[in-house]
Amino acid sequence: MKDFLQNERIRKAVFILLAVICLTPLISSPIALALGFGLAVFIGNPFEQHLHKYIHLLLQISIVGLGFGLKLDEALQAGKTGFFLTVVSILTVMILGYVLGKVFKLEKKLSYLISAGTAICGGSAIAAVSPIIKPSTKEMSLGLAIIFTLNSVALFIYPAIGHLLQLSQEQFGLWCAVGIHDTSSVVGAAGKYGNEALKIATTVKLARALWIIPVSIITMFIFKNKESKVRIPWFIGYFIIAILLNTYVPFPEHLNISITALAKSGLNLTLFFIGSTLSIQTLKTIGFKPLAAAVILWIVISVGSLIYIIG
Repeated sequence: MKDFLQNERIRKAVFILLAVICLTPLISSPIALALGFGLAVFIGNPFEQHLHKYIHLLLQISIVGLGFGLKLDEALQAGKTGFFLTVVSILTVMILGYVLGKVFKLEKKLSYLISAGTAICGGSAIAAVSPIIKPSTKEMSLGLAIIFTLNSVALFIYPAIGHLLQLSQEQFGLWCAVGIHDTSSVVGAAGKYGNEALKIATTVKLARALWIIPVSIITMFIFKNKESKVRIPWFIGYFIIAILLNTYVPFPEHLNISITALAKSGLNLTLFFIGSTLSIQTLKTIGFKPLAAAVILWIVISVGSLIYIIG
């Protein structure tokens, strides 16, 4: 049986079959992530070397598609609601991350990667500041592994906590956008909770992602590297264009529904891809101290934002 599963053609066939299944409405976001992780653990990912460059592209296309399910007034209201919480949470995480880095005696660059990933938008924030601070390959891999691991946990526990506390769609969407690191997991968790939660979470999270720009500029001064370029998340502009088109252009309703349905399927496939790039070997590389610092940051931002939202 083991030799059968190690056959390259069989592994590719299983991967493709699971990817197709994840595109159907039968599979939820957490299950898609779990299927990807299970595949990586038991038979390995036959396409791992090629997947990374497609994950972010597929995520961006899917998010733009979700814009066709939003109206401008909904987006503006969601952005306004989350603005204060976004500013306070980013400042809190970056300052606390610096303190924890000193307490746990972490490498400065690794500590900064974890803080930026927690404060803004996970892997995207890490990718944005990395060319500026120039971490080692090990620091980069470790930062991403920690953030993606906590994202995976959040995708399962956030909806459960939301239902336990009987959070409204608006409350849960806002909590997801602030408390979960990566956009893919934010959208996955919110989509599982409900359509209204998904709209709010997507809008607030993308508005939060724009903070990559000022944080990157500040990073240049902290690490004294003014030669690096700031990476601007241009796809957010396309998301806004999609909202404007949906608001002011009279598209047939079934077309908008179809586009958003395809976008949700694309997000499930993205989470399957992300899960398939994780492995037991990757998780074993995570040391106790950086993981402890990341978990403390995550708990502080999750509990603090939840208390604010409920209160």
